[in-house]
Amino acid sequence: MEAYLQEVGALTMRWVKRLSREKFSMLFTLFQPMVFWLIFFGNLFQRTANTEVVQAPSYIAFLAAGVVVMTILNNGLAGGVDLLFDKENGFLERLMSTPISRSSVIMSRFVFVMTITSLQVLVILGVAYLFGVRPVTGFGGIAVIILVGLLFGVGLTAISMALAFSVKSHGDFFSMLGFLSLPMIFLSTALVPMSAMPHWMAILAQLNPMTWAIDAIRPLILTGWAAALPKLGIVVVAMAAFDALCLWGASRTFRKSLG
Repeated sequence: MEAYLQEVGALTMRWVKRLSREKFSMLFTLFQPMVFWLIFFGNLFQRTANTEVVQAPSYIAFLAAGVVVMTILNNGLAGGVDLLFDKENGFLERLMSTPISRSSVIMSRFVFVMTITSLQVLVILGVAYLFGVRPVTGFGGIAVIILVGLLFGVGLTAISMALAFSVKSHGDFFSMLGFLSLPMIFLSTALVPMSAMPHWMAILAQLNPMTWAIDAIRPLILTGWAAALPKLGIVVVAMAAFDALCLWGASRTFRKSLG
């Protein structure tokens, strides 16, 4: 077990060092485009959004939870990118020939992506704070927001890494990411409440795991523990099932590709 943890730690530090060598990439990773969704999109529709419809003090306050989950979505779906490039340049094959546990490569990527995602969520909540959006549940609520985000992100990262091992080129990979991410964003409650959607979109949004995460996080920001707790239990169970399904499918892909 100790040797396995050392392998995971060493491989995780490899991802960290790779990112740290690319200063601009590191900066844009933390202050990534989702921050601009909050700043520009939130302010653009601030006056046009009906606060009675969104049931929030302002549209930016309503949008904050959606931007947090969109960040987790994008990070999770992009989690396999570096593994794909390692596969294309032959490094992954050389790494697999060394006397390490193959699962440590996968686990290190999970640890790295989830750590970066947590930092990005804190940045977004910090930017929201500058616009007057303060989670009413305090630091405890922020911790739960990150926890819910990580539960959502694990399944997405598993999907991404499975795709990285399955596709033949990064062009195919990024095409599939675009195909997955945009429908998930618009068929969720990230930008508008379900009551404001066309009926057919509302039905699809109810089936979207992204909606589950948003509906658990939004009360933590806007209304408090009394409204959040009933949804949290349901969301944790739903996310655990979602993660289990994604990990099961991804593990089959990993065994086929690495075996």
